[in-house]
Amino acid sequence: MKAASLVDIKKELREMDSEQMAAMLLRLAKFKKDNKELLTYLIFEAPDEDAYIDLIKEYVDDALDEVNTHSYYYAKKNIRKILRQLNKYIRYSGEKRTELELLLYFCLGVQKRDINIHGGSVLKNMYQSQVKKIKAAYGKLHADLQTDYKQEVEKAEDYL
Repeated sequence: MKAASLVDIKKELREMDSEQMAAMLLRLAKFKKDNKELLTYLIFEAPDEDAYIDLIKEYVDDALDEVNTHSYYYAKKNIRKILRQLNKYIRYSGEKRTELELLLYFCLGVQKRDINIHGGSVLKNMYQSQVKKIKAAYGKLHADLQTDYKQEVEKAEDYL
């Protein structure tokens, strides 16, 4: 079966009534955890983006506290897992301010917990790629917001 294009799906959705659409969304949510998480974000979290950011920051804090700093191998695996989840949450939001704030929080959290990113190339490269994402998101923000985040961005860059 070939998937329909987004244009075709959009046309069909416009023609449906709200009961049919609700039934389809519920059915879609049953198939994958990611679909359910995205629907949860759109319905409950999107209206209050700041509360969503705080919720994700709590997750990052808890996850970074559990990173095994005694073994480079396990630290690397833990950091990858955190970043995979964090990037998924950032995709749900789609806002550059949210992306910047969460990635900055992650990088500053790594610094605060003294996770040795200089012990090998993999963790250092992961950290560097997050700094590149931060710079890209920073460049797309409004000038007023850029001044608010400038100091934190520089602090994240200086750790390398």
